[in-house]
This record gives sequence, C-alpha cells and structure tokens, in this order.
Amino acid sequence: MENDEICVVAPNRLVTPLAEFLPLQQHAIPIDEQFKSLEEYISAPYNKRTIDPYTRSRILLLISIENYSMFAKYQMARYIDDDALKKHLSMIRRIESMQLQRLISLIPADESPIETAIGFEQMVVDTTVNLAQNEADDYFKQVLDFTLLEDLDHLYRFAMLYDIMEEGDAEHITRGRTPIIKGRPTALQHRHPMDEMRVHYDLEDTSLRTIMNYLTVVAAEREKMLFYRDAVRLYSEQLIRRIFAEMAEIEGQHLSQYESIGDPHISPMNNLALIELNEAYNYFSALQEETEPLMRKLWGELLCQELGHFQLALVLMERVEGKNATKLLDNVSISSLIEFEPNLEYIEAVLATKIDLQPYDGEFVPEDRLPSDWPSFKFREIINGRGSPSDEVEKRWEHNRSLHSI
Repeated sequence: MENDEICVVAPNRLVTPLAEFLPLQQHAIPIDEQFKSLEEYISAPYNKRTIDPYTRSRILLLISIENYSMFAKYQMARYIDDDALKKHLSMIRRIESMQLQRLISLIPADESPIETAIGFEQMVVDTTVNLAQNEADDYFKQVLDFTLLEDLDHLYRFAMLYDIMEEGDAEHITRGRTPIIKGRPTALQHRHPMDEMRVHYDLEDTSLRTIMNYLTVVAAEREKMLFYRDAVRLYSEQLIRRIFAEMAEIEGQHLSQYESIGDPHISPMNNLALIELNEAYNYFSALQEETEPLMRKLWGELLCQELGHFQLALVLMERVEGKNATKLLDNVSISSLIEFEPNLEYIEAVLATKIDLQPYDGEFVPEDRLPSDWPSFKFREIINGRGSPSDEVEKRWEHNRSLHSI
C-alpha cells in the first residue's frame, strides 16, 4: 500500500490516517511490549542539509512534548503516597525516556546549537500560528498572538547571529517556509515577573483542543528555555553566550505566562490523562502530515505506544479517583490537528495590529497607554542596563552588511 494511505508501524500493526483524532478507536501497543534494546532506541541522525524544515519542526516539538511529559511524572511521583501508582509512573517514565532518546538522537552532531536554535524558533512560530488559528478561547488566542511576535523576533535575531558567527544563511534551514522578519524587539520583551501572570481557563468550560494547545505550547516553551540555558556553556564567544542567556530568560517568561493559563484545580490523575492524550494527539498530527517514510513509521509506532499510556492513565484515573474515565471520554475526538504550513499572511496581520501591545493586569494594551509605574518599565531598565545582546547582534549584522556592500 502507498505510504500516504497507511503506515506500517510494527509487524501486523497498522495505523490508518483519519480526518480527526479518535484516541479510543485506534490501536494501542500494550505497555509490556514497548521496551526496546539499547541499540533500538538510538536513531540514525538526519541530514541537516536536506531535511525538510517541517520534519525538523516535528522532531523538535515532539522532543519538547516527551521531555515535558516525562518530568511531569517525576514531579507527580514526589507528591503521591501510592506504591502501585508510583510503579506505573516509573514504568511509563522509562519508556518515555527511550522515546526521548530516539528523538534526540535524530539531531546530527554537525548541527550547531545556533542552527538548532533557529530550528526551535521556526518550530515555535509555526506551532503558535497553528494553535492560535484553531483556538476557540479568545483570551488564550490573544496570549498566543502576543507571544508569537516575540518568538518571531527570536528567529530574526538568531538568523543574524548565524550569519555573523558561522557565516550561515538561516534561509537554508527554514527554506522560506517561515518569515525571518523583526517582531516585537527582544530588548522590549523583558518584563517584571508579576506582569507575566495571565487569567486561567476553567477546565469544565474549556474545549479539548484548547487544553491540547495549552499543554503543547507549555512543553515547547519549556524545552527552548532549557536548551538555551544549556547552550550558554557551549561557546567561548561572549556575544553568543549573552544572546543565549537573554533568550533563555525570555523563554522563562513565556513559560510563566503560559503555565498560568492552565486550570490550577485539575486533579493529578485527570492531568496525567490529559498529558498522555496530548502526547498521542501530537504524534497523530505528525503522522498525518509527515511525508518522509522512515519518519512516518516512527511517528506511527510512537503514537501506538502513547495510546497505550493514555489507556493506562484512564485505568489509573478510575482506580485512584473513582471516576469512570472511559465513559467520561467515550466520545472524545479532536477534529483539527497541529499542522505546519506557510504562515506569512497570518503573521503580517498580527504584526500590523499587535506589535505595540504589552501585558497589564492580565490584559494586553498599547505600551503608550501603560501607567508610568508599570513594574516592567523599571525592570527593563535594569535588565538592559549594560546593553542588550539582541540589539548588539542586529548592530553587528548591519555593520557587516554595510562593509560587504562597499
């Protein structure tokens, strides 16, 4: 059969692409069948020069999703007093660690951290556009649009850094799929931590797609923050170290605002089930969009594994909290998927209407309407007190460009 009709994920196991995600109607690999040998969970790396940018974006997004899910279970285990549940969490964490290794090992050794950063920013810009376009909650959509313009600027700054430091052209990475243009200047993104709080949604009145959007963007921003913090130590050039440090702090702000949107009253087991559902949803989305045969096979296999995790989470939810989770989610479906596609028109529309916004008291207002005692004014002065690395990158890039034009 053709690869775009059906995907073979394991012997005698097939996953058929569907118009919508129906997690309880798809094949799941039992937990005990998911363990792999050490040889099997190290993947052959992709070719950074020929990989489709959307395939790279899917890899980076799913690394984010897996890492977030695994460490959420570590945190959960620290606050429960149920030995049987802890054993289940430990088993799933080990499988997810193997899944994560399979994904991380796809990144080749000759891909520099700056190149990976460009890939991360392209992924987050494209992901945020898709989430915003499919978001029914108007307030959450505003948050997504607001942050989109900041991540857009990060892509712009890293592209210039890549040219300065490695004489590389970021267009060779993004392939023109995502615009490399200035967004809300990074130097203006530094805000007082108290100004990063947002209004949370109510789980009972929220669509499943909104919850998936929330979990997806939290995972993506968290992974960028961690990657940039670690990348600081990989360079001796002070400007590169400073720009990675600056970006890590901004991603930390993004993580704070996105996390504050989630319903804080959700029960631990309900949260576990939704995290597992989101992992499966993301793999399902990747499978529907992927064109590279080997990656389709990987996405299909990991989807079937995550469906097994989701089904176990429903069983645990029923046992621990007494909820008939299967009945509760019997008709669960998500009709729209996470898709990567050219997005210039949407980005230009957001740029034209929201570039000058800043958060105030949980809302977004033009900066010229902010009160003079807005905490972030003073905070921004402190952070940029010895200069802005992102502004310095732009100045050096423009200087180099002027020299080359002579």
